[in-house]
Amino acid sequence: MDNWRKSSYSGPGDGNECVEISTSPTHTHVSIRDSKAPARATLTFPGGTFHAFIGTLKTDTVHGRVTRTRTIT
Repeated sequence: MDNWRKSSYSGPGDGNECVEISTSPTHTHVSIRDSKAPARATLTFPGGTFHAFIGTLKTDTVHGRVTRTRTIT
């Protein structure tokens, strides 16, 4: 996995600090890393688990109830 991409939200105004993402050639795994420290550790998820992880980030919950959703691209 060496085809790392930054979010389109990462730009000069925020110091280019963002999370980068890479998918395996067969799209079975997704890895993320800190763009400020790319040589440090990465998190790798099976594809389905990553999508569940993103779904959780998009949703704010309090005591199991959805309070709002966020847009993450």
